[in-house]
Amino acid sequence: MADETEKGQKMWGGRFAAQPSDIMEAINASIDVDQRMAREDIAGSRAHADMLAATGIISADDNAQIQQGLETIEGEITAGTFPFSRALEDIHMNIEARLKDLIGEPAGRLHTARSRNDQVVTDFRLWTRGALTEASEQLEALQVALVKQAGTHTDTIMPGFTHLQTAQPVTLGHHLLAYVEMLDRDRGRLGDGLVRGNECPLGAAALAGTGFPIDRHMTAAALGFDGPMANSLDAVSARDFALEALSALSIAATHLSRLAEEIVLWTSAQFAFARLSDAWSTGSSIMPQKRNPDAAELVRAKAGLITSRFMALQSAVKALPLAYAKDLQDDKALTFDAFDTFDLCARAMTGMIETITFYPDAMRKAAAKGFSTATDLADFLVRELGLPFREAHHVTGRLVAMAEAADMDLADLDMVQMQSVEPRLTDAIYSVLTVEKSAASRTSFGGTAPSEVARQVAAWEERLNAEIGDPDGLHA
Repeated sequence: MADETEKGQKMWGGRFAAQPSDIMEAINASIDVDQRMAREDIAGSRAHADMLAATGIISADDNAQIQQGLETIEGEITAGTFPFSRALEDIHMNIEARLKDLIGEPAGRLHTARSRNDQVVTDFRLWTRGALTEASEQLEALQVALVKQAGTHTDTIMPGFTHLQTAQPVTLGHHLLAYVEMLDRDRGRLGDGLVRGNECPLGAAALAGTGFPIDRHMTAAALGFDGPMANSLDAVSARDFALEALSALSIAATHLSRLAEEIVLWTSAQFAFARLSDAWSTGSSIMPQKRNPDAAELVRAKAGLITSRFMALQSAVKALPLAYAKDLQDDKALTFDAFDTFDLCARAMTGMIETITFYPDAMRKAAAKGFSTATDLADFLVRELGLPFREAHHVTGRLVAMAEAADMDLADLDMVQMQSVEPRLTDAIYSVLTVEKSAASRTSFGGTAPSEVARQVAAWEERLNAEIGDPDGLHA
């Protein structure tokens, strides 16, 4: 069979008198991409053959030979000895041709009551299911690294920013936990994709189902799906499971990019908040003093690549009438590339966070600049003097202007200067004008106070340890 096919006798060629051109063969072939679904294809074929035998469509002997042949093929693929052929177009035809080489006529009965249309999308759903699980596990590993760093820095003071301008003092632990929360929502979106995508198309055949007495519930259960898809047209044409996966992946990559941008800023000489380890830094070919955060920069760039894959797949699908069209052949290349890129980015980010060194003194010094305790002064005026907040805001603004004109911080203004703006102020005001007092006062749920951050860290440790099944996991 393989020899005949190599000479141009296609499995679908009975209708045609002439062979396709070399260019047509090249553009039509997908084996270079879809061969990574070989195990999924074999699993689908095994389930399909068992079902065909159970329903009496093929004999038990034929099924036994098919199962043995598929086992041999799986071993060849694992060993790297399987003879992949571009002339056979795709992974399905490659496996079917090899199966005929191995067992002869029974191989031809395997394709009864199915089409490449339902076969390929079944393989693709199986592959995407595994990829979503792995992506979630990578994000969990990054969460663990972030929680560990947050636990070390529950009371490390740093500036909190809005518009990249100093706003209020926060703790580094609080800042890092913000990304833990983002990543958890990302994992939730990936999990949602698992739920909605876990329906089985197998048995929908080309588009209309089949007249054979198949048992689609049996194959769905064998492959770990929640059940068969209810409409055969939808089963072979739907790619929203891949779109949803790439959409969730794109959002997660955006969060990785935001964290990467923070690392780029923090490790710059201008910020000097942190230092990446040598393992995650590169040098310059001409400037020997340079330590470049290239890993973070590449994560930042590759987030756009992942988003572009989602947009490309959406563009390919948006104008397709039901049911199958060859446009869908490119869905796998886009999805595979997006997940491969995301895996690399998530692993790199985890490595950076695990080994980064923070500089608390530099962070604390930066937090004390830019009048970051101004809100605390306004809150004091409301709490202690009973001023309406808008009036307190105005008084504080005047004091900030006074300090700025004198090139000093709020805490450096003496009481005479303070009282020239608000006569009722007392020395008690100085107790709230340190960055440590400011951060410690933010004890509301989800706030930046060290006590609240420690509570959040403990809650995340408990949750993540339970998820990974290792009570000592975060403390190892």
